[in-house]
Amino acid sequence: MNQMELYHRWVSNATDDADLQIELNKIQNDNEAISDRFYRDLEFGTGGLRGVLGAGTNRLNIYTIRRATQGLADYVNESFNNPSVAISYDSRIKSDTFARAASEVLAANGIHVHIYTELAPTPMLSYAVRALGCNAGIMVTASHNPAKYNGYKVYGADGCQMTIDAANAVLAKINALDMFNDIKVMHFDDALNAGLISYIGDNIVESYYKNVLAQGINTDLCAKSGLKIVYTPLNGTGNKPVRTILDRIGITDVTIVKEQENPDGNFTTCPYPNPEIREALELGLKYCDEVKPDLLLATDPDADRVGIAVPDGDDYALFSGNEVGALLLEYICEQRIAKGTMPENPIAIKTIVTTDIISAICKFYGVHMIDVLTGFKFIGEQIGFLEAKNEENRYVFGFEESYGYLAGTYVRDKDAVVASMLICEMAAYYHTKGISMIEARKNLYNKYGVYVHSQHSFTFEGESGMRKMSEIMNNLRINRPDAIDGFKVVKFEDYQESVSVNCNTGETLKIDLPKSNVLSFSLENGEKVIIRPSGTEPKIKAYYTATASTVEEAEAMKNSLDTAFSKYLE
Repeated sequence: MNQMELYHRWVSNATDDADLQIELNKIQNDNEAISDRFYRDLEFGTGGLRGVLGAGTNRLNIYTIRRATQGLADYVNESFNNPSVAISYDSRIKSDTFARAASEVLAANGIHVHIYTELAPTPMLSYAVRALGCNAGIMVTASHNPAKYNGYKVYGADGCQMTIDAANAVLAKINALDMFNDIKVMHFDDALNAGLISYIGDNIVESYYKNVLAQGINTDLCAKSGLKIVYTPLNGTGNKPVRTILDRIGITDVTIVKEQENPDGNFTTCPYPNPEIREALELGLKYCDEVKPDLLLATDPDADRVGIAVPDGDDYALFSGNEVGALLLEYICEQRIAKGTMPENPIAIKTIVTTDIISAICKFYGVHMIDVLTGFKFIGEQIGFLEAKNEENRYVFGFEESYGYLAGTYVRDKDAVVASMLICEMAAYYHTKGISMIEARKNLYNKYGVYVHSQHSFTFEGESGMRKMSEIMNNLRINRPDAIDGFKVVKFEDYQESVSVNCNTGETLKIDLPKSNVLSFSLENGEKVIIRPSGTEPKIKAYYTATASTVEEAEAMKNSLDTAFSKYLE
């Protein structure tokens, strides 16, 4: 069926959502707009679905949600007896509608649904899957993307985002389905009355809170530390859980950014609600100018990431995810050893694009470090491996450079709630010692050396953009540069081909990780570039590392590296 035929079929059949009919009528004479909406199916991968809201097979709407859920239902019913699925959703446009739509399909297929009574963070979905013994989970979110996006993340019974093999099995089921004729739907209220849908109770929420609080080390210091916080949930799901946890550990001097307090899928005051970027924190920083807090916290819409800013002279400095993660690991290791709570043979886990300072910290404290592919599911997977051996207590911390952190094994995804608690606890601890967060970072670099990192995303929209991304990755793989920014490439790693090449000797080694479209270039001066296409956005992401004796020198090296490598992505 060609794109125009698909368009007319949607005009005739996509009648359950008036917004879609308005959109379809509006584009009836716009061939380019029709093509963009129908040239492909929205891709289902290990991250589930993520795309622009709207009509068509290449958009997120109740029909693409229903079809994906029918595929998931077929997979779950085939794999488990008496299956159940947990569902949560964030503040994005139509998130609640999509959560209900998924519930209605699952119920129609005889699968019991446990759904939160209101919007709840991604980590609370991961927790509910395991706490309720579910076989899968669905989180309706597009994380930190702009308002025009939404998404549908699928979790396995282990509370991790679905593995590659399971996602491929679900995808095969989805591909066998007709968008309109093969989907079972049962009205939400009928399913609720029939006992096929039930609401997740306060006992699960309270159990989650207790598990978060159990990760504290010096929470008794918080109430008397005098720590002052400005917090913004960026109009997302963090508002209730983060404030609840901070209150329980005694952090009560908390000023909320009012304009970003309540759910708002339009993100009116932060068009790109990503705590990794300064733009999202601008309003919070204005509050800081008035309140003069010790710390600014910002959680993204589904509250799995958290960013911070701290006083730096007359201004506020934003810390990177690498810096916060390194500081947290240093704090956790030092304090757990001091209190005698460090397990034997402790383990920390990071992704391959995350700062190498972690290796130095782990070596200093005798912690075994594990590197995994990009994606927190691989960190969760490693926790599962430990749990299978009854060794989950060995895990002390895991994080990725994109502002995702997890202490504890109660969930299997990054958790901005526990991260917010530990960041505040760490700041309170240093506050009682007369050490600012800027000084704590300086002490870290004095101890281990200066590591500077950045991530540069290159956007390629639409059908032509997808082709361009593929061409760039293939060209860099086949015609890899011998030098970048004037420095020789001494090691090249291709995670798709599972090979690591010593460019000086020609020796090759096998990379013992799942195949992934990732390329890494290590330079003779200690710099590194890692590049990969995003699994959820139309972007290629380049990660830069520079190490030197001073921050200024490392920053200059990193900026020069970015400029030089960007030419390969034009």
